[in-house]
Amino acid sequence: MSRARGWAALAFAAGCGGAPTPVSAPAPAAPTAAEGAPPAAAGAPLRVGWQTTWATEAQLATLLATGSFLQDQGFAPTFVPFTYGAPLNEAALGRAVDVLFTADQPALVLHSKDPSWGVIGRLMVNRVGLLSPPGGPVAAPADLRGRRLAVPFGAAAHRHALAAVGAAGLQPGNDVELVNLGVEEIDALTQAGAPGGRWGELDAVAVWDPTFAEIEERGHGRLIAQDLAVGLVVMDDRYVAAQPDAPARFMTALGGAIRAMQADPEAAHAAAIQAGLRASAPALRRAAAVEPNLGPASGPPRLTLDAAELDRLRAAGDFLVRAGIVPAVDVEGALRPTARPAAGGAASPSPAAEAPPADGAQPWAPEGRAP
Repeated sequence: MSRARGWAALAFAAGCGGAPTPVSAPAPAAPTAAEGAPPAAAGAPLRVGWQTTWATEAQLATLLATGSFLQDQGFAPTFVPFTYGAPLNEAALGRAVDVLFTADQPALVLHSKDPSWGVIGRLMVNRVGLLSPPGGPVAAPADLRGRRLAVPFGAAAHRHALAAVGAAGLQPGNDVELVNLGVEEIDALTQAGAPGGRWGELDAVAVWDPTFAEIEERGHGRLIAQDLAVGLVVMDDRYVAAQPDAPARFMTALGGAIRAMQADPEAAHAAAIQAGLRASAPALRRAAAVEPNLGPASGPPRLTLDAAELDRLRAAGDFLVRAGIVPAVDVEGALRPTARPAAGGAASPSPAAEAPPADGAQPWAPEGRAP
């Protein structure tokens, strides 16, 4: 199945009124009432914006699109695909979607432009980072002086790239030339090889998982910097006005998809690949390893942001303002009640970002786990 046909088939299957196509993971028990309100009347249309180049979001979106989790919560979903967060934001501003999966930076940019978009829950964490050709001259961010760095503008990896360059004492635009390039184009360039220690005319790239993990799996890149981004679920308040319990019901459905992936992660990886995700199963395993909800000791899915993730979100907001990307960010105003932990409740810790190995060339795995 071609990638375009795969995503189109997913959107069609999720948007039709017929029975959903099952995945091989067993359907989990319904989440408890604490995770969401009882479903409202069946069939409320819902346009879900999601990203076809992002793991582990793509696996969860595929499970939601092909399973009955959203239908069981009273939604009639249509899945609208995008390659990354910036064009998805444009669609949200044009009210072409009702709810979306995105990273911390695009979510805050969207809210700053239209405060009716609010964070209703936690999706996941994923890696973002800078990589360079293994035989090239760039082994650390400071080596980017006078060189070209490609990054999809507006993505969370864009913020990380700017932060890494700035921490190295370099000024983007003056010391380092930033090139706006889509993640799919970046993936194709890295696969083509790096004669002379460069990917075409590029000295380094900023990407996220699974492209990040795939470059590592192939041995096509050297890690020079990395961080974690927080994945979020964002919904339009105008939709909530007509469906007041929609945030709780949507997060309940997402909790069901997470439980299905906990039960059979290989089935979730395979379903996303079959639908068109450009990644290998080993790369998807590596990418999923940083997500606490999918760890070996994971329990009931955590659908709210913990203290560390809230701090990361606030830091992202501060960075966006300092960098002049937006004039102001109201992080607290962007958070809806379903995104916050219950008062006095303890949330599980988020994994800390680890430094790359000293030689910058070895695979990375969280907490010593094999990728």
